[in-house]
Order: sequence, then C-alpha cells, then structure tokens
Amino acid sequence: MRQLETRSFLLFLFLVSVAFFIVLKPFFGTIFWACAITIIFYPMHLKLMAKFNNRPNLTALTTLTACILIVVLPMIILISSAVSEGAGLYNKLESGEINPGQYIEQIRTAFPGAQQTLERFGVDMEKAKESALSATMASGKWLAQNALSLGQNTFKLLLNICLMLYLIFFLLRDGEYLLALLIRALPLGDDRERLLFAKFSEVTRATIKGNLVIAIIQGSLGGLIFWILGIPGALLWGVVMALFSLIPAIGPAIIWVPVAIYLFATGDSVKALVLAGFGAGVIGLIDNLLRPILVGRDTKLPDYIVLLSTLGGLGVFGVNGFVIGPLVAALFIAFWGIFIREVNVPEGSHHTPNPNVQNRGDSIE
Repeated sequence: MRQLETRSFLLFLFLVSVAFFIVLKPFFGTIFWACAITIIFYPMHLKLMAKFNNRPNLTALTTLTACILIVVLPMIILISSAVSEGAGLYNKLESGEINPGQYIEQIRTAFPGAQQTLERFGVDMEKAKESALSATMASGKWLAQNALSLGQNTFKLLLNICLMLYLIFFLLRDGEYLLALLIRALPLGDDRERLLFAKFSEVTRATIKGNLVIAIIQGSLGGLIFWILGIPGALLWGVVMALFSLIPAIGPAIIWVPVAIYLFATGDSVKALVLAGFGAGVIGLIDNLLRPILVGRDTKLPDYIVLLSTLGGLGVFGVNGFVIGPLVAALFIAFWGIFIREVNVPEGSHHTPNPNVQNRGDSIE
C-alpha cells in the first residue's frame, strides 16, 4: 500500500511538473535570458552585497540598474535603429533605387570565367539572380514589417522586458535560496548537483560573454569599415555581421565577401582590396584569436565541440542556441564524466565508488 501511494504521488508530481512547464512555455525565451543575465551579473551582485552590508533588496536593485544601463538600453536602441535602417533599405528596393539584379549582372560581366565555372557545376546565373532578388525583397519586407510592428507592439515588447527584469531582480535576491532548494529537490546527490550547477553557470557565463564580446567587436569593425568606404546601410550591416559572428568559422565573412566581390566587379579595386584585407586580416583574425580564448578555454570544451554544438544549437533553438548548444554539450560531458568516475568501475576492481569525488570543480577533459 505504501509503495502504491509513493508511485501515485510521483506520477502526479510528474504530471503537474509537465503541466507547469507547458504553462511557462510561451515565456521560455524571457525566463532563459533572465537566468542567463542573472548568472553574468551575479559576481557583481556578491561584491555589492558586501559593500551594502548584506541588504539583499538594495543590492539586487542596484545590480538590476547596472544591468539595464549596460545591456538592456543599448540593445533596444541598437536593434530599433538597425530595423529602421532596414526599412529604409526596403523602400529603396521597392522604388528601384537599389537593384540587386543589376549588381549580379555587373559581377557576371566582370568575371566571365567565374560564370563558366559555375555553369559547369550546374549553377544557372539567371536563376541565381532571380533567387537573390526575391531573397533580398523578402528580407527587406521582413525588416519593414518588423519596423512597423516594433511601433505597434511596443506594449508587448515592454511587457517581456519588464517581466525579464522582474525575474532578474528576484533571481539575484533569492538565488542562493533557490539553488539550495533545487539541490534538495533533485535526487542526483548533492555533490553531483553542485558540480552540474557550477558547470551550468560556468558555461553560460563564458559562452554569453565570449560570443557577445566577439559579436560586438566584429560587428563594430564591420560597420565601421562599411561606413568609411561609403557603403550604404553601414549600421544595419554591422548588426547583421554581429549576428553572423555567432556562427563559428563563417561569421561576418558571409556579408563582407560578396560586397568585396561586387566592389571588384564595379571597378572600385582600392575599396575592394581595403575591405578584403580588413575583413580577412582584422575581422577574421579576431574570431580566430578570441573565440578559443573566451569561449573554448573558459567552457573547457574542445574547439570542435564548441563549433558543432553552437551550429546545432542555432539550428534547433534559434538565436538562443548559441548558448544552449554549448551548455548541453558541457552537461553531456559532465554527466558522462561522473558516470565514468563513479559508476562504471573497471572489471576486477574492488574499489567502492565514492560519490564524494574530490576536485568537483575540475574540468572534464
């Protein structure tokens, strides 16, 4: 009878938990970024807590204010400016002031050998031109619609931001209590849970800080060189390059390489050489130098795991995947590391697995 009661309780606990997560599903992005930003700013919160003599409400409010000034306001201003610039670009496309088909035709005329090579591989330039035109129009239309909806859905946007900030406040204030509660509730063993939560915080902080630093630097440099060379929409393309920089090994080159080719095709050889040299020698070098240092080293993941998990995360979870992908990979390695050390004892060994493994904070290589 007692066993039946326990099983029934666990079943209802599972069902209620699933129902609760379904209810929270529409707010997944808001909750995820509230947790991620809390993890990033929590070291600041601890330092302020010592200065404010352990006054949790005042400390959490001060940390939240810093978060708003450093992260939220700059992102809102930058995104709204980029979307507005994209809407202006779409208007030029509709009016015919900007004609992507003409640009492709200029490239085809300038590089006849490249056209013949592409045709050997079955690439039809006419279809490519039509596809580029339709893709450009679709992108411009999307930006224009979002520029319009940004004004129409201001209340919804503000509601999500306020909800995120509200959650950040309580996560900062009650973070230690909530973490202790999770450790008590989860049946994995306290030492293992502390290791996994430490790994979660470590990877989240390293991935967001590393990728965002790289994105900001590459996007800023890309937008700057576009502005110096007089390329229209420098701010918009800078933001786009920052977004593409989240994809390892590809990054902003997907934007500046076609622009450099077009400049060559139109006879602006000096601008093309400057853009190509700056893109490969400065923008690309930043990715090669900083990503292994800021992301790979701090997450303690091999570079190829970071690359595959980031690409896979972006494909499955969208923009949130650049954090979730490496996080899942790190937890996967951590779980298997625990299993190897504690459960999968070599045959013939009389050693009893000890859950209190030393050096829990060490990386799983």
